[in-house]
Amino acid sequence: MTTSLLLLLIFILTGAGYVIGRARAAKMRTHPDREQHPHSLPRYYGYMAAIWTAAPALLTVVLWALLESNILTSIVAADLPEDLSSLPEGQLNLVINDIKNLAVGNISQSASDPVRLQAADQLTGLLSISHWARNIVSILGALAGMFIGLRTVTKDKRARVFVERTIMVLLIGCSSLAIFSTIGIIFSVLFESLRFFDKVPFSEFAFGLHWSPQTAIRADQVGSSGSFGAVPIFAGTLLISAIAMLVAVPFGLMSAIYLAEYASPKVRSWVKPLLEILAGIPTVVYGFFAALTMAPLMRNVGEALGLTVASESALAAGLVMGIMIIPFVSSLSDDVITAVPQAMRDGSLGLGATKSETIKKVVIPAALPGIVGGILLAVSRAIGETMIVVMAAGLAANLTINPLEAVTTVTVQIVTLLTGDQAFDSPKTLAAFALGLLLFITTLILNIIALRTVRKYREQYE
Repeated sequence: MTTSLLLLLIFILTGAGYVIGRARAAKMRTHPDREQHPHSLPRYYGYMAAIWTAAPALLTVVLWALLESNILTSIVAADLPEDLSSLPEGQLNLVINDIKNLAVGNISQSASDPVRLQAADQLTGLLSISHWARNIVSILGALAGMFIGLRTVTKDKRARVFVERTIMVLLIGCSSLAIFSTIGIIFSVLFESLRFFDKVPFSEFAFGLHWSPQTAIRADQVGSSGSFGAVPIFAGTLLISAIAMLVAVPFGLMSAIYLAEYASPKVRSWVKPLLEILAGIPTVVYGFFAALTMAPLMRNVGEALGLTVASESALAAGLVMGIMIIPFVSSLSDDVITAVPQAMRDGSLGLGATKSETIKKVVIPAALPGIVGGILLAVSRAIGETMIVVMAAGLAANLTINPLEAVTTVTVQIVTLLTGDQAFDSPKTLAAFALGLLLFITTLILNIIALRTVRKYREQYE
């Protein structure tokens, strides 16, 4: 039985538990003595029986999926010949991966030695036994849970309280999972960054003006410099982000003012969704547009004006990124502007101000903290953008403020450093984690500033 069929069977048993539990509670409510009526509505007893049915079965499936691979792999590794089991950890892991691929058919059996084939057959048999055991235990757990759940369908059982507490625990678990995932990401990046700073001084990384992470794999290798100064990378990131914001802020803010103050409801209902379609376009499409359309256009315009424009310039990437961020700025600004009470507009108009004067002197000042917070969030979005700058900004780590030249960004370098056959524990690869850590800190600071700005200066309206 496959996992899908097992989950379908658990779902059917859960539905059966709900129907039977609800029917029992409904039958109890027909008793002529009201003191014999159950505490909660019948559907809550059905939910309670369904929870008792599904919880042990799903818990078994999840735990089995988490532990099965490690346990079966350790059994197969223990039965390997001594010449293989005594290999270093890295080489032994490669052997285990070959055995796993053989077991699932990803490697032709003719290309493997008899020892690996025998181990793969053993692993296949263990997987079959494990799956049957998982199915039996899960189904028995569901049936046992259903039995317990139906036994608790009594008049004194507070089924509604049980269901609500179970849902609350589930919600707390989901939120905790998100928090712990974030903490895990932070610590994983932090530990690898500390390994990098053991090899490269932090002062050289943070204040160095030359970026060339070409470390030598062999002692006689030429063409490797090993310079890890991150200043040119962050300068390129800020340059492209600044160009993007110069495009996104004016167009986004003007669009928000028009939609919130001037557009009729019919026009707004059409224009706002059309504008927000830009946010739904995949960033790789923007990257293609920047590389194939915007970059040649910028180069041709530059040649017509007598300027030298690089094939992959910061200007092309920044312009396209700005177009992508326009709906982000527009949507946030529109929400803030529409939140300004109509009474403030009416008061300004009643004093003789024109509509444009009301917008400039009343609406925008009242909405300014929210607009600034939205712009800072948009800056964080621009700094963390990957695909557009990977395809259109180039790889040259030039320390320049000229938007017509090619520059590189933090995200481009992270993608570059983590591809290829470089050793994972080399400074070149570990530099990607250091860049990721600084990028994370930068965007976190911007988000904190944006939230504090909104909270500190936000007007409280009735």
